[in-house]
Amino acid sequence: MSTDLLHTLLTSVEEEIPHSLSVRERLHANPEPSNAEHTTARLVAEALDESDIETVAGTGLIARAGPPRGRAVAVRAELDALPIQERTGASFAAENGLMHACGHDVHMAALAALFRAVRRSEDSLPGPLLALYQPSEETYPSGAEAIVREKVRLGEIGAVVAAHVHPEVPWGCVSVDPGPVNASCDYLRITVEGVGGHGAYPHRARDPILALSHVVIALQSLVSRRLDPMHPGVFSVGWTRAGSVENVIPELAEAGGTLRTLEPQDRGSLRQAALEIVETTARAHGCTARVEVTEGEPATVNDDALAATARALLPEAGFELAPPLRSCGSDDFGFYRSLAPTLMVFVGLDGAPNTQRFPLHHPRFLPPPEAVEAVARAQALALAASYR
Repeated sequence: MSTDLLHTLLTSVEEEIPHSLSVRERLHANPEPSNAEHTTARLVAEALDESDIETVAGTGLIARAGPPRGRAVAVRAELDALPIQERTGASFAAENGLMHACGHDVHMAALAALFRAVRRSEDSLPGPLLALYQPSEETYPSGAEAIVREKVRLGEIGAVVAAHVHPEVPWGCVSVDPGPVNASCDYLRITVEGVGGHGAYPHRARDPILALSHVVIALQSLVSRRLDPMHPGVFSVGWTRAGSVENVIPELAEAGGTLRTLEPQDRGSLRQAALEIVETTARAHGCTARVEVTEGEPATVNDDALAATARALLPEAGFELAPPLRSCGSDDFGFYRSLAPTLMVFVGLDGAPNTQRFPLHHPRFLPPPEAVEAVARAQALALAASYR
């Protein structure tokens, strides 16, 4: 059934690609920040050409196609852009200081093609398709978490799937690996409080800058000495802030960073270890410290059965299997696992026609037009693999 369904979907998707290419350009030229994707949502609604569209999580959209009964499969695409000044030089480049530098414009346009294709051949589906256009993937509060809280509006869900472009996967290939493929991510804000004083008399002060410096270094042992060497994890400090005058020891020093783990069971223990390291290291320097943890997204974990079915269908969709890809990057797609089995596939861009290789979130990152069809085919693949 999956093979026949996939062939039907691919035939219909191909006819929708010219329309979706223009949709992609309009979306790319009009990026909007997280939780404020009003024009983006309007452009998506116009592209779907569907009157029965629900709003979800503020600016998000849900459109339904296919038979009215049966377990639905939700295909997720992201609405939001990043605060990056675009430098691609494309004729449809954004000029407002925001940018679709993570492929969200491609994902949205591809899902529009898949949705319109399903609507024209909806009798072939055993259950409904939910085109789930999610706000706020890039920042908190998370759009996926908000949608999970509103799960009653989704109905009975059999699976949630998504396709994401990736510059490290070869063109013509798709990565479909079972198990964890993206890491969880928690934000840590560290505040060290000491005793301020004159820079000439450090013995009369308790230097929070020195204490924070040792805290940052000590936290590097989280991964090297607190984590199973076979389990990936990353702790990174993104900013520090302290003082304003050269000859004054300040009272406070602050830092912010992220803690990421690929294996879900490591998340809590590493977070607790981080709190202990911060507090005891600061105390050793005569200071006190506190850590504020903003719990971010869980790890993205691919369902074993969905991944196996999708891998078997890859040749039918015109793809080769990519080398294994597991990343400590994070995506709030992981929240959907609490609703249903999930599958995230990565669509290759490395070696794509007329495309320079730049990483995700780079001001010159620009998937080629051909990526819209590639992502639509990958979405169709994931959809066909989910009806069991």
